[in-house]
Amino acid sequence: MGRRHLACYKKGVHIQTKFSIRDFSIGIALVLIWISFAVSTDKFLGARNLSLLSIELAVTATLALGMLLVLLPGMIDLSVGSGVGLIGGIASVLVFRQHFPAPLAMLIGFIFGIVVWSLMGKLITGLRIPAFIITLGGLLVFKGVFWLVIRNETVPVTAGTQSNVYSLLTTYYFPKWIGYLLAALVSSALIFSKIRSRRQLRKHGFEVEDTEIMFMKLFISLQALFLAVIVMNQFRGIPLAVVILSALAFIVYVITQHTPFGRYLYAIGDNEEAAVVSGIPVQKIIVGAYGILGAIVALTGFMQTAYSGASTTTVGDLMELDAIAACVIGGTSLKGGRGTVLGVLFGALIMTSLLNGMTLLAVSPEMKFIVRGVVLILAVGMDVTLARKTT
Repeated sequence: MGRRHLACYKKGVHIQTKFSIRDFSIGIALVLIWISFAVSTDKFLGARNLSLLSIELAVTATLALGMLLVLLPGMIDLSVGSGVGLIGGIASVLVFRQHFPAPLAMLIGFIFGIVVWSLMGKLITGLRIPAFIITLGGLLVFKGVFWLVIRNETVPVTAGTQSNVYSLLTTYYFPKWIGYLLAALVSSALIFSKIRSRRQLRKHGFEVEDTEIMFMKLFISLQALFLAVIVMNQFRGIPLAVVILSALAFIVYVITQHTPFGRYLYAIGDNEEAAVVSGIPVQKIIVGAYGILGAIVALTGFMQTAYSGASTTTVGDLMELDAIAACVIGGTSLKGGRGTVLGVLFGALIMTSLLNGMTLLAVSPEMKFIVRGVVLILAVGMDVTLARKTT
């Protein structure tokens, strides 16, 4: 890492000013996927299906945003899928079998996630064991403990007075006027953030993108935002799950782009040795990233369990692969040092669109597995290819 590049991290500037191949390929791929499914079935672009698609996106993207935090410093986590099932199962058992208040059960789930994932982070950094091995072991352990917790039975979360807290996560829709209000607030935040970012770049002597390009990006983004609100309002309104995802995306964006912690994540992934020399507490940063991931795994566990309607042995299966694929498709490097919140959201949208469309077309489970595997291979292949071109 050169002095100029390292100074960029210290001053809080980590913004790409040039287009990459992915800037076009992701959008083109998404458009082609949507056109294909729209031609195959008229239900795909219906307000009801797009609303359900947004909830599926919220669940997948929430976990992917957590995965982004550990991929940036060059780590990985294969245990998050099993963790989603485990923490959702723990909360379900506490509420429906032990009769705990639902908020207390969810709080216990959050604490469990933060503590356990922080411990995994300490094992990775303290013992210098590859994250792949530690989290692979976690995948197996969490899956086994999950089955023990629910006793290999189905624990419903949609019956009884305590179910409302769970059900609301994926069944509550905001009134239409709130949807437009939220869209206006998000639009204002995007414009303010973009202007502030340009000023910061100029202040520190870095180049900025052309005004016309910035305006075009904002114009397209705001159009897409209000179009999404209009479409979802034709069904029941903005789902609570989408608002949760939006809030989390904003938090992760602030963490990664506007805090020393986030800048250290990029610096570690870009060059760990240089990060150590510059005084960055590498071990603490990585443990912190895993701790935040644990909280996000807990949140995803509640949402996925609520969306499934019950805690069963299949909840969370392969979600770690969907999260990794969403990140890599969105431009996050498996070697660390590169990745954005917006890219992760687009990557998650591609994954959920594929699964949603295949479900509408009644594609067999075997073919769904094959497609997910092919998408993951292509995403990683693209990452490796582009990494070679930039070195």
